Amino acid sequence: MLNSNCRPAGGCGAGSAQEQWLRADLAASGAPCTLAYWHHARYSSGLHGPDETMAPLWRALADARADVVLASHDHHYERFRPILGIRSFVVGTGGASHRPVLRRLPASEVLNWRTYGVLRLMLRAEGYDWRFVPVAGDSFTDAGSGICH
Repeated sequence: MLNSNCRPAGGCGAGSAQEQWLRADLAASGAPCTLAYWHHARYSSGLHGPDETMAPLWRALADARADVVLASHDHHYERFRPILGIRSFVVGTGGASHRPVLRRLPASEVLNWRTYGVLRLMLRAEGYDWRFVPVAGDSFTDAGSGICH
């Protein structure tokens, strides 16, 4: 879990305490699969758009060959193809009003801003499976799997 409220966290930039902690934690980890999550999406086609302040933390995760990043903030569901080896999801579909998407990013594979629901993740030692589960009465879904680095 990382803090994407960068100013109160003391920064998210290269060399910040959070970035140094992340790099040290990733270097000490022997986990075959790595998932990170925070609030403000590094990549998003939503109204808040991609958050450039998270780029150094994304780079640290990519350097360590992390596998999945979860974020919310924008009120829609979006899945991206792996960017620098990391598959990411925006899952802001849990209760607040939806917001339309104005400009879809090129790496966006699946996008829905009309359906409430949750993302179900099954984490395994060698990989992960995902399924977007809509609220009762809605039919949109998204599912797939990935292999860890």
